[in-house]
Amino acid sequence: QVQLVESGGGLVQPGDSLTLSCAASGGTFSRYTMGWFRQAPEKEREFVGAVTRSGLRIFYADSVKGRFAISGDVAKNTVYLRMNNLKLEDTAVYYCAAQLPQRGATTPDYDYWGQGTQVTVSS
Repeated sequence: QVQLVESGGGLVQPGDSLTLSCAASGGTFSRYTMGWFRQAPEKEREFVGAVTRSGLRIFYADSVKGRFAISGDVAKNTVYLRMNNLKLEDTAVYYCAAQLPQRGATTPDYDYWGQGTQVTVSS
């Protein structure tokens, strides 16, 4: 059983940067496809980015491509989502998720989910 705990959310202004962390326990994240999703009020959960096992491939939603970046620290068993040039429309609860076996990195069909961390972008 994999447990995922997100942290790093907060209130920022447009143009600011923020890094979210996803600490994994009960499994080595490099064996999983690790995804980031977000959900804004009254909207469906949407894909943000994902990295397949061992970092073989990385995917990003078009809305965040060039601004967000996924990375990982194997020693800390932690995946990060670096968010630059944040926009008002990035406001959402951000979720980390793990998938094994890999079957579709960009859909919400993941096996384990964190509790989410709130990111609010406001001027």
